[in-house]
Amino acid sequence: MAPRPAAPHIVRFPVDEPITAPATVQAAPPAAHVITRRAVWSWWVYDLANTIFSMGIVSMYFSKYIRDHVGADRADALYGNVSAVSMAIIFVISPLLGGMTDRAPRRMPFLIWSTVLCVGLTAALGSVGFWPTMLCFIVANAAYSAGLQFYDAMLPDVSTEENRGRIGGIGVGIGYLGSYIAVTLGFVFGTDNLQLLFVAIAAVFLTLSIPCFLFVKERGNAHPRPVFSWAATVESTRITIQTLREGEKYPGLLRFLIGRIFYTDAINTVISIMFLYTLNVADANGLTPKQGSAAGMSIMMVAITFAVLGGFMWGRIVDRIGPKTTLNWVLRLWVVTFISAAAIGLLTLPLWVLYIVASMAGVGMGGVWSADRPLMLRLTPPDRIGEFYGLYGMVGRFSAITGPFIWALVARATIESGWLKPAQGQGVGVIVLMGFILLSYGILRRVTDEKRDWSHLGANS
Repeated sequence: MAPRPAAPHIVRFPVDEPITAPATVQAAPPAAHVITRRAVWSWWVYDLANTIFSMGIVSMYFSKYIRDHVGADRADALYGNVSAVSMAIIFVISPLLGGMTDRAPRRMPFLIWSTVLCVGLTAALGSVGFWPTMLCFIVANAAYSAGLQFYDAMLPDVSTEENRGRIGGIGVGIGYLGSYIAVTLGFVFGTDNLQLLFVAIAAVFLTLSIPCFLFVKERGNAHPRPVFSWAATVESTRITIQTLREGEKYPGLLRFLIGRIFYTDAINTVISIMFLYTLNVADANGLTPKQGSAAGMSIMMVAITFAVLGGFMWGRIVDRIGPKTTLNWVLRLWVVTFISAAAIGLLTLPLWVLYIVASMAGVGMGGVWSADRPLMLRLTPPDRIGEFYGLYGMVGRFSAITGPFIWALVARATIESGWLKPAQGQGVGVIVLMGFILLSYGILRRVTDEKRDWSHLGANS
């Protein structure tokens, strides 16, 4: 899931004039980090590029590929299980990858190789047989998730404390423009030849990633250490475990990570099945499969439009009222959205109601990622961003394991058992996931976004 226009009131600097973080009182710093307009735009465009994969492959066309091969009754369970396996891989290795990037001179090589791996395997989908295609998807989705972890950790390289919410929010908004591209590719190439469509998505993803590879300049690691040695891996694992055991040193961190499991569990799962849900609602309303696919793409376009607007809107709100308060309002919006979405399937409401729900979901999608990335940075010591974003990614991937798995269980109990029709069974699944949103809201109530002083840990605050 992804993910995701210039705003002159947010980023104020001429084309050739760099901006730097506010000057410190230290005399003659070694080298001021320079943030250029080109670097910021290139970082934003990568968000757009990887959203083409998350929307085009994860949320839309790959689930259709499975549905075409195994039928509507088995599609939910199989797709949920395949997605869960993919996320299990990244769940295990996320903290290790984060520790590696903290030791490495730069994070960019990690982003490049994860992107290239994802692109190559995406291009192979549908051309190597059904079960080999499942394997390609599993690894490609894991590589995409790893790349997203590296990308998120570069936010401090393209922003300052004062504009972090807006830079991140614009990134979310521009990123969701990638969803337009994913849907447009579906219209251009059609969904009858999914193999060709998968190749097109891979090619566009790679092309739009290149500016980030070339133009984003990192602050760099002044004290790089061995990255791939066994001893370094063991040490990184030990430190991560110690961090989790000594959570009181990092106020709000563990509570935020636990709460994030539940809200990302619900939101990512719903995003991943939106298109399939639309197909089933369309079928319940008497539409043909072709009409259902067209309606699904149109409804996704509505969700994307509001996600773009939501990213821009919530980014400004984050800088004004703080990421934590913003996240509270976003989660409340998601509760209303889940109730409305469930009612459509359970009560067989007309398809047009999904357009309203899609608009609310779009605003909510823009809000979640605009708020929780800056909140995670507020909870993170500046010299351990890679490691902590590894934990951030780990809990997100854990939710991506449990969410599809729970969805598959609900599908088996309600749809495959013959108890309910597909749209009604999915409505039950949405209600179950809404409970996770409510649980996360309660867990996060005591987390604050006050600026931390990390000097007692030997880190610069």
